[in-house]
Amino acid sequence: MKKIVHVAAAVITRPDGSVLLGQRAPDTFYPGYWEFPGGKVEAGETPREALVRELSEELDMEVLEAHPWLTREHVYEHAHVSLHFFEVPAWRGEIHDRVHAALSWQHPERFEVGPMLPANGPILKALRLPRRMAITQAGDIGCDAQLAQLDKALAAGLRLVQIREPGLSGDAREAFARNVVTRCHAHGALALVNEDIELARRIGADGVHLPARQLAALENRPDLEWVGASCHTRDELLQAARLGLDYALLGSVAPTASHPERNPLGWPAFAEMVRNLPLPVLALGGLGPDDLAAAKTHGAHGMAGIRSFWKA
Repeated sequence: MKKIVHVAAAVITRPDGSVLLGQRAPDTFYPGYWEFPGGKVEAGETPREALVRELSEELDMEVLEAHPWLTREHVYEHAHVSLHFFEVPAWRGEIHDRVHAALSWQHPERFEVGPMLPANGPILKALRLPRRMAITQAGDIGCDAQLAQLDKALAAGLRLVQIREPGLSGDAREAFARNVVTRCHAHGALALVNEDIELARRIGADGVHLPARQLAALENRPDLEWVGASCHTRDELLQAARLGLDYALLGSVAPTASHPERNPLGWPAFAEMVRNLPLPVLALGGLGPDDLAAAKTHGAHGMAGIRSFWKA
């Protein structure tokens, strides 16, 4: 069995959403392939310390912010690597490349360079997952009111919606869900159906969101493009990872009006639970749009919510 080599990798981002990729030089493994900048974690270093050092050495870049994101393992012919990905949204200095054959800024929705290193496939998909998920509440406020809120939110940039309507009857729920999918797709947004896999397929939704009890009972990932799950424990997060899900929700982080009886996790516990996971996690519960920076600092990909997300 190969020794695991720990590698720090940087998802360096610009405000327009593009990320920086480097093309491997001719005298390296996988010459000509594209990768995220970074390098090996040396003895005595943390992955974050290695990231800061590597970006200074490779790109002449001083890292100002680096948020833990995903950790994925991959077995190459020459090595078994554990890749610790960090988001780097802020840095100082003009970029000067010292190790790659070329650099390129690419948008996750339309990568135009290739081939990519084999370990990066799931990373590219994770980068396409929007940072804010709004969860519907038509059963509480009425379908017309919810659709009006949806139209305003989509016009303002919302790109990820979970259709969760346990209070609507079968026909009414399907009609409402079809309306949501149509509106979302008109804006290039993703629409996911809570729990009902067959409904998601029937109405052309982008995927399904699994409640924790449904996640626990599954042995295989549903055959849909996007599949996520609600989680409340580390074991549930690991089950989502084993099934190869695209994301998880974890909460509640803060007190909520919908579940006042639950003890909130708080950010330190959230950060510990999502540490070294291979899939992006959205923070849930008692959060608003202004909490995104804190969420990323504690290892979250983004956030999900109901009331405050529609008001925004």
